[in-house]
Amino acid sequence: MATLSQAEIRKIIERYALINAYKYDGKAQTSSVMSSIISTEPDMRPHAKNIKPIVDEIVNSVNSMSMESIKNAMEQKGAVCLHERGEAVEQAEGLPPLPGLEGNKRPVFRLAPYPSGPLHIGNARMVILNAEYARLTNGKIILCFDDTIGAMQKDIESEEGAKFVVPEAYDMIREGLEWLGVKWQQEFYKSERLPVYYQYCVKVIKMNMAYACNCDVETFRDLKNAGMSCPHHDMPPKETLEIFQGMLDGKYNEGEVVIRLKTGVDLKDPALREPVIMRISFAKHPRVGNDYIVWPLLEFSWGIDDHEFGITHIIRGKDLYKEDFIEEFLWNLFGWKKKTILHFGILMFEGIKLSKTRARQMIQSGEYLGWDDPRTWSMQSLARRGISPEAVRKSLLDLRLSLNDISFSYTQLYANNKQYIEKCVVAFSFIPDPVKWFISEIPRSKWVARVLVNPFVKNGNYRDIEIEASKGKKVFYLSEASVDAMKKSPVRLKDLFNIQKINGELHYHSEKPEGMKSSIPWIDGRDGNNVDVQVLMPDGSVVSGKGESSIMAMDIGQVVYFDHFGFARIDEITDDGIVAWFAH
Repeated sequence: MATLSQAEIRKIIERYALINAYKYDGKAQTSSVMSSIISTEPDMRPHAKNIKPIVDEIVNSVNSMSMESIKNAMEQKGAVCLHERGEAVEQAEGLPPLPGLEGNKRPVFRLAPYPSGPLHIGNARMVILNAEYARLTNGKIILCFDDTIGAMQKDIESEEGAKFVVPEAYDMIREGLEWLGVKWQQEFYKSERLPVYYQYCVKVIKMNMAYACNCDVETFRDLKNAGMSCPHHDMPPKETLEIFQGMLDGKYNEGEVVIRLKTGVDLKDPALREPVIMRISFAKHPRVGNDYIVWPLLEFSWGIDDHEFGITHIIRGKDLYKEDFIEEFLWNLFGWKKKTILHFGILMFEGIKLSKTRARQMIQSGEYLGWDDPRTWSMQSLARRGISPEAVRKSLLDLRLSLNDISFSYTQLYANNKQYIEKCVVAFSFIPDPVKWFISEIPRSKWVARVLVNPFVKNGNYRDIEIEASKGKKVFYLSEASVDAMKKSPVRLKDLFNIQKINGELHYHSEKPEGMKSSIPWIDGRDGNNVDVQVLMPDGSVVSGKGESSIMAMDIGQVVYFDHFGFARIDEITDDGIVAWFAH
C-alpha cells in the first residue's frame, strides 16, 4: 500500500462503499465493505486494521446519502457499471466493475498507439485492458493512430532521442493487435484530421482561452515555475488568430511561436500551467508528407477526438494525468459530456529494457535483427519465440486494473506460457557446445532408447531411437559440463544405459535405470544421425549445438521442447541444420 496515496486509498474505499450501499437500499455495512476490499484488493490486505477507521468514516458518510445521490456518486467515482436495468454487474478476470455505463447503450473504447514501432509487452497492457472491458460489455473499440508529429524537424533528423512516426509501424501495430485477438470496429489516423484540430483551435482562440506565445523555452519555463503570466497572455483574440494563420501559412520557423491554452498560471502543478496546444514542425510525415506544418499536442487532439468519436471510457496509465486535466479542461470549455477515465499503475519490467527509440537505433546500426528481435519484446518477437498470445493476455490481466505500481517479471509470462504450450510440444535432445565422446565396453551392438514424445503428458506416447555400437564402442555428443560433473558414481544416458567415468574415459556400466541418481541428455555422434542447431536467445546471443536428426521433420513455427534446455520455436530449416528461437 506504500505506493498508494491517501487520496487513492479513499477513492478505492468509496467505490466499494457505494456499491455495497446501492445493493442494500442505501445502507452499507463496514464488514461487507471490508470483505470486498480484502478479497479484491490484495495490496490492501496486510493493512486491514489501518484502513478500518477510514472505512467506518466513509460508510457513515455514504449511508447519509439518498439513493439518487448514491447512484450519481457511483457514476462519478467509477464505482460500478450500471446497465439499463440498473443492476450492478461484476466483471470477469478479476477486474473491478466498469463504471460509467448508465445512459450509454454501448460503451466505446479507444486504442491510441503512437506508431513509432510495434506494440511491445509494456503498451500491450493498455490494449488488453480496453479489449477485455469491451468484450465483457459488448463494447465498441476504435483504433486511432496517434500519428501527429511530436518533435521539430531538427530534433528528428538528429535522432537524439526524438520520437517520430515509423512508416512500417502502422502494419506492425495491426499485426500485434490481431495476434492478441483484439478486434476493432473503426480506424482513424490523427494525421488526416488536422483541419478538425485547426477549427477547434480557432474556436478556443475566439473564446479568448488561447494565445500565441513566442517566448523561448527557458524564459517561459522560468515564468511558469514562478507562477507568472507570459507577456503574451493577454493578447487579443484577433491578434492571436492572425498569428495562428501565419503559422499555417508558413510565415514562422520551428520554435518561433506556439499556441498556448489558458489553463491558469496559479495551478499547483507547473506542468499544467498554460500548455502548448499547437506548434510548428517542418518534418515530413510518412502519410501526409509536408501538407501540414502545424501540429496539435496529443492531449489537445484527444480532447477533441474523444468527444467527436463518442468515446465513453478511457483506460490508461496514471502517469498521463496531464492528459486527463487538459481533456477535462476542454470538455468543460465546450460544455461537452465528460468521459469515464480509469487508470492503472506504472508497470516496471525486471531485467527488460523497453524503448522503441532505442530499438530503432539498434536496428539501424545492425545490432538488432529487426523489429522482431527478441530484445525488442514486441508482439512480433514474442510470437517468433513461441510465446502464445493467450499467455500475454493472462499475464497482463492478472495484474488487474490497479493503481499500484507493479514490478513485472518475465518469469510470470513464461510460467503462463508453459501452461498453454506444454501439452502440444514434441521433446528432443539438444546438446549445447557439444563434445564428442567415445564410450567403450558396450556389451552389445544394437540398442533402442524409448523416449517420451511429450514428457508433460501423463501416459503419453513413446518414440524409439535406435543406437548401434561397433566393437564395443559408440560415439556420442555430450555436453562438456555434464561430463566434467561426473565423479566416480555412474550416471545414466537418458533412456539408454548407464556409464561411468574412469581415469578420464567413459565406459559402459549397466543397463537398468534403478539406482541411478541422475541422467544426462545425449546425441548419436554418427554422421547423419544428428543435426546442427542454433538457438537465438532472448538477449540476442546464439547457442550452437547438436540435435537429433529427427528435428528436421518438424514444421517451421512449431514449438518443441529441448530436454534439459527449454522450449523453443523452430524458425528456419535448411540443409545446414535448424535455427530455433528460445522461448523459456
